[in-house]
Amino acid sequence: MPTHEKVRTINTILNLYYVDKITQTEIADRLNLSTAKVNRLLQQARELGYISYVIRTPFQQLFELESRLKAVFGLQEAIVIPSVGGGSNSLMTAIGPVAAKYLLENIRDGDILAITPGTTVEAVINSSDTSRQYQIKIVPMLGAIQGNIESDMNYLAAHLADRLGAKSYMLHAPAYVDTPELAEVVRSMEPVKMILDIARKANVALLGIGTVDPKASRFVEFTALSAEELKHIAVDCGGVGEIAAHVYDVEGRPCAKEYAERVIGLTLEQIHEIPLRIGVSASASKALPIYAALRGGYIHALITDEAAATGVLDLFDKGFRKLP
Repeated sequence: MPTHEKVRTINTILNLYYVDKITQTEIADRLNLSTAKVNRLLQQARELGYISYVIRTPFQQLFELESRLKAVFGLQEAIVIPSVGGGSNSLMTAIGPVAAKYLLENIRDGDILAITPGTTVEAVINSSDTSRQYQIKIVPMLGAIQGNIESDMNYLAAHLADRLGAKSYMLHAPAYVDTPELAEVVRSMEPVKMILDIARKANVALLGIGTVDPKASRFVEFTALSAEELKHIAVDCGGVGEIAAHVYDVEGRPCAKEYAERVIGLTLEQIHEIPLRIGVSASASKALPIYAALRGGYIHALITDEAAATGVLDLFDKGFRKLP
């Protein structure tokens, strides 16, 4: 251990250097030491643990949420934006550019980008402004939603391709059909099969994360399910969230099989095989669906807001379900 006198010298140097902001050369002159010795004592202070750092940047609480999300769920990246007042439109306006920036930083020429429907995905696409032309292919991983052009998968794929100078594909099939038998027939049709085969080869996915709560979900828009059926999915099947119209439970396991068999699109298992999966979802109501999606390992990167991120970590902290 260093002697009392040496530690006293080190303490003096630390205060002069870090508190008074005096240069090492000036410290050396003041203490009648060489600059090299001052540098060595500073280095020794670091090695002995005499120095600790406290970072207090603006939005520090958001950065701490990001770090916890990455540590707890093994994410490659987590981006948390501040909570936004003014309703869902304001939230989408805030999160869209942030998610678009991350998406554009992580796609490369030659990539195949598969996308899901969703309000947040739409906001990302509307914010994808760039002067660069991306030599990529954009493909829907789910059939079309009838009656809502802004949420239609083919419209979203074409719109993003137009913004990026990319090539888009269209999936001419509904997202959801009446029976599993009919779904099997539709999926086997050559034009549909061809697009789904391209989607299966995607190396990047942009995924909206939805809820199956009848009061907050847009799931009913592209499934035409009744309130009773949604209740059955939530209560009897244990469904808490959906990605590409496929429902999963709180542990991220696919559930509500009888409904999943009626989806025209990639399965959760197929989505899970895409090398980079970017999840975008926000608001307190999405905390449970996001938590379960993280439990299921469906996403590598999460872009969300403070309310959702806090809710996700609260679920983890309260032991809602213990991670395996």
